[in-house]
Amino acid sequence: MSNYKDIHGTTVRNSAGDLSGAATGELFYDSTNRNFSYKFPNTTSAGAWRTGGNMNTARNYVAAAGIQTASLVFAGGTPSVSALNEFYNGASWTELGDLNTARAYPGGCGIYTSALAFGGTNDVAITESFNGSSWTEVGDLNTGRGEMGAAGVDNTNALCFGSPAVTEDWNGSSWTEVADLNTGRTGLGGLGASKTSALAFGGTTNFENTKAETELWNGSSWTEVGDLNQTKFNVAGSGTTTDGLVFGGVTSNPPVAFTANTELWNGSSWTETTNLSTARYTIGGSGTQPLGLASAGDVGPSNTTATEEWTGAGADIGAWATATAMNTARRLLGGVGTTTAALAFGGYTTTGVAVAESYDGSSWTEVGDLNAARFEMGSVGTYTAALSVGGDPDTAANESWNGTSWTEVGDLNTARRNAGAGVVPAALAIGGYSSGSVRALVESWNGSSWTEVGDLNTARYGNAAFGTQTAALTFGGNTGPGSVTESWNGSSWTEENDLNTARLYFAGGGTVPAGLAFGGSPGQKAVTEDWNGAAWTEVADLNTARDGVAGDGSVTAAIAFGGQTPPVTGATEEWSGSSVLTKVLTD
Repeated sequence: MSNYKDIHGTTVRNSAGDLSGAATGELFYDSTNRNFSYKFPNTTSAGAWRTGGNMNTARNYVAAAGIQTASLVFAGGTPSVSALNEFYNGASWTELGDLNTARAYPGGCGIYTSALAFGGTNDVAITESFNGSSWTEVGDLNTGRGEMGAAGVDNTNALCFGSPAVTEDWNGSSWTEVADLNTGRTGLGGLGASKTSALAFGGTTNFENTKAETELWNGSSWTEVGDLNQTKFNVAGSGTTTDGLVFGGVTSNPPVAFTANTELWNGSSWTETTNLSTARYTIGGSGTQPLGLASAGDVGPSNTTATEEWTGAGADIGAWATATAMNTARRLLGGVGTTTAALAFGGYTTTGVAVAESYDGSSWTEVGDLNAARFEMGSVGTYTAALSVGGDPDTAANESWNGTSWTEVGDLNTARRNAGAGVVPAALAIGGYSSGSVRALVESWNGSSWTEVGDLNTARYGNAAFGTQTAALTFGGNTGPGSVTESWNGSSWTEENDLNTARLYFAGGGTVPAGLAFGGSPGQKAVTEDWNGAAWTEVADLNTARDGVAGDGSVTAAIAFGGQTPPVTGATEEWSGSSVLTKVLTD
């Protein structure tokens, strides 16, 4: 079969613009812009945690095996000891064959079709092997124990260490004692790709004296290496001895103080990085860099079903990048557009303002002001055709932007603030607040007037929205809790899966079925969530946490601007839905 060079006479592919199908590292020629370019991973961010699907059963003291998209979590306390085994496919959990012996805090390693569980409650020595559907009892540990560290590639290759110092090597049929840890401890974490290359970290000697010691196993002995930055025990880890991750744990006892702290291991030292969203201990840790998984655990005083996915440097994930700030810092403003053509209008500094500014992808320029100063308005449309809907002080006023100036057009039927989603000339005003009441009212704009249509199921204000007049999504707001999501099909609203983080006074962008939600209050939030048509997933945070932010765009390219940190800010950020970037050779 002929290859590209045989057909075209060169190994360099030609593309009229960006070559979307190019592999990472592939050189291609952009004939439109007349330059040579290549794809490369954006590694400016070490990584972030995002929310995954919740487990079926909340528990602590679990063990885990596998990778981020095919992982097992087994055993644990519910609070009684459990034999439960659940499988994660990268989106949701399914119960599989249970362990033969219920227990908490065993060791675990391997992959989901070839895993090993050993030790646990009451210092049992029982070992079980998993084949993808069921567990079989095999050779016992020589020293029964729980809360140990573990490493290994599958159910034929494993290492058990600690609780307190004993190390044992598994060959597929039996355990053999090998060299002890230098520092005996329990509740330590472990990671490693095989029984000849492992890392032991953290732990405690008496459930009060927490440890930061890290030791490296080379197949025959342990060597002390760089300590953790934070002392802790009952920690979890994932990855290899050259590229690892540790997360969660207990930092002191008594009283029990647990942590969301996350650290990266580069083969010689630990670096603190983005924390877990949910602080916890006795977590299940699985996966390899740059994709790890944190599952279940104790959040005090209860257990959790929460799952978080780690997307590290080199993973193709979205991220926010800082751009040029607006000329007028403000919050509770209106905003529409894209990363290369956006419009900001109105807002609040120490009073309402009418200022409008346009963004061309690199800088902001003041343009024609609104006819009336206002804030908390609904905003819909594009850079050249937008609406400013209602606002505070409670108004029914509606202004239309044609690319150069604002014109007053048909008023809302019901004066209110905080309502809006859609595209001009067909828009929606959704919910809002006026006359001391939270509203479920929805009105539809036909280009000249508003008509009341089907109400929301949940009245709210301070909600965000994206979509069109016939296919929209609204989410969050002062709904108690502020996480409720509803979808619009052109005639009625349907409740959907909630946001992971309840909030109001935030922004969103996209078109159904895909979009983003970012920022918000109470407090100032940096949280960003991605809607895939069925559920929300936490992705990389804004660089500047804020509420009262405006923004727009899509799930692959969005813009956020303004808000309150406090104080009010003009900060602008651009979202790229992929961390694989195009580099021009002349850059």
